[in-house]
Amino acid sequence: MKALLLTLALASPFVLSGCVVSVGGDGDSHYSTDWEDREYNNRKHIAQLEQDMSYESVLRKMGIADFNELYQKDDGTYRVLFYRTQRTMEDGVTTKDECTPLVFKNSFLVGWGDSAYSLMGSN
Repeated sequence: MKALLLTLALASPFVLSGCVVSVGGDGDSHYSTDWEDREYNNRKHIAQLEQDMSYESVLRKMGIADFNELYQKDDGTYRVLFYRTQRTMEDGVTTKDECTPLVFKNSFLVGWGDSAYSLMGSN
């Protein structure tokens, strides 16, 4: 019995040494990067939004926005949250044209996307 245990103990480094899998790393890798994951998750969450959701519930689902704006107009208070959803330049800086705007009126979601944002400006 002792001979068997000794044989197993001596053989275990060779049996247990396997392949090493590297994830990420160099620029030639085909694995997604953090910004790609972030953009995908933002698009996925935006696809699940519904009109009239409260500002608080959207913020819980989406997290902190890349940009936000607040406007007071005659018909109410507008808040716009911008979430990065696509990359336009490889400069490492997020700009509003790489984001999808979420438009809230009086703390409720009234629309999202460039068309909703531009309609807000015409009110």
